[in-house]
Amino acid sequence: MDHKQVSGEDSHAQFLIPTGSLGRNRAEASLERAQNLNPMVEVTVNKDNIEEKEEDFFKDFDAVCLTSCSRDLLVKVNKICHEKSKKFFMGDVFGYHGYMFADLGQHEFVEEKTKVTKTSPESEDGPEAKKPKLDATESTMIKKKIEFCQLKDALEIDWSSEKAKAALKKTPADYFLLQVIMKFRTDKGRDPEPSTYSEDYEALLQIRNDLLDSLGVNPDMLTDDFASFCFSEMAPVCAVVGGVLGQELVKALSQRDAPHNNFFFFDGLKSSGIVDCLSAK
Repeated sequence: MDHKQVSGEDSHAQFLIPTGSLGRNRAEASLERAQNLNPMVEVTVNKDNIEEKEEDFFKDFDAVCLTSCSRDLLVKVNKICHEKSKKFFMGDVFGYHGYMFADLGQHEFVEEKTKVTKTSPESEDGPEAKKPKLDATESTMIKKKIEFCQLKDALEIDWSSEKAKAALKKTPADYFLLQVIMKFRTDKGRDPEPSTYSEDYEALLQIRNDLLDSLGVNPDMLTDDFASFCFSEMAPVCAVVGGVLGQELVKALSQRDAPHNNFFFFDGLKSSGIVDCLSAK
């Protein structure tokens, strides 16, 4: 679903859109290549604006995944999905940075574990004989359950509490970068653009100062140079974040293997990603 038209920026990061699609609806332009990824899956296009959809629209889906949406819309749709027990995902890429978030509600899954077998008493003596050994030929499926929080709770952490202060040192800076970008998107109705680099650079720094100060967090948590590296959607970062997001969707719907709970952050400058669970509760 996408109500917007293909822009010049899209051609640099959206590999589903063929060359020469400028001005076409983005969903329609992406259909053929998306369908070719798996001919056995029916792919449909919807050109409506998701902001105009009523709650009942979401009841027929097993999972909903949003990107490039405002904070208010993300929180709203996540709340609807949570109440209807629908799996919710979202993700975005801004420059060298990207993230994904998942709320699977009460999620049950199975995880394959290799059986541990102990050596027999008749085997060689010594401490090594007493240690359990892994038998790679046998495995068992373990049922597990995990509970996710809503996006609102993940974004509205009270950093003045002692527990939060202790966790702050281990909290990825990209968590606060995400909050800054969300505020920029709310204020400007768009993401930072190279064509307005100077103006947007200053706006990002001001939002960083105001936002982190309001959260009770030292603005130095995000160094000044962060604003230089969050312009445009970079294709390699899209590949990594999109790959992880796709992987998590498959894991959630198949209910196989432990899901990422609840954020995944990718820093392209360091070529590293981190999974972190953040919640106000």
